[in-house]
Amino acid sequence: MKETIIKVLKKPKLKNPVLLVGLPGIGNVGRLAVGYLVSHLKAKKFAELYSPHFFNFVVIHENKIHMLRNEFYYWKNKKGNDLIMLIGDAQSSNAPGHYEIAGKIVEFVAKLGCKEIITIGGFGTGRIEEEPEIYGVPTDESIKRKYQKYGINFSVSGRIGTIIGAAGIIPGIAKLYNIPSMALLGETPGFPIVTDPNAAEAVLKILEKMLKIKVDLSQLHEKVEEMHEFVKRIDELQREALEEMKKKKKQEELKYIG
Repeated sequence: MKETIIKVLKKPKLKNPVLLVGLPGIGNVGRLAVGYLVSHLKAKKFAELYSPHFFNFVVIHENKIHMLRNEFYYWKNKKGNDLIMLIGDAQSSNAPGHYEIAGKIVEFVAKLGCKEIITIGGFGTGRIEEEPEIYGVPTDESIKRKYQKYGINFSVSGRIGTIIGAAGIIPGIAKLYNIPSMALLGETPGFPIVTDPNAAEAVLKILEKMLKIKVDLSQLHEKVEEMHEFVKRIDELQREALEEMKKKKKQEELKYIG
């Protein structure tokens, strides 16, 4: 595999779909929130994304080889826009990969008639918040005006300087396709390898209003326990792989000292 590919399993007919992106990151806020929606809404998988920019290992899961992947799901919404939901095991391990993968994702959903993209992530504060605030970083004023009545804090300048990874790059590329987009970030302590159900719950409560859906959040903490060990295992393996890469780089640099 030389480049990122998307394997289409079926081609759904969707009504003005909105893409929700929830990939692993700070507090796993996005992965947990969108993963819970996929499970609760019984969304149907229709495509898988594989990339050589993911770390170079597979995970042994339920006695089988599991390739790192991102997965696309869809759900028909009778009261509003249909939903495309993207969840996954990993993000890119390098900067060029982030751009390639984000480009493939945006190009793919644009062909499906995607009208809007909302990425979900965490904003690490280093402290535990009883009522996490939700910040919105839009690509243009139109999406800000559309959602500012739902309790999202759009006053981010001075608090959030950069958004690293898919949560920021996907909306950035989406703007090139004229797809209104926004990063939705939930306050989280940002502790390593710890999922934050409180931030995910706060995000889900806002998404309910934004997308005109009803979500039973009573099983959220139970869902955390189900996914925590698998996500934790992948995260640990990625950290080990990253440390190994750093060691090799140092060794290569030492060869040229003389």
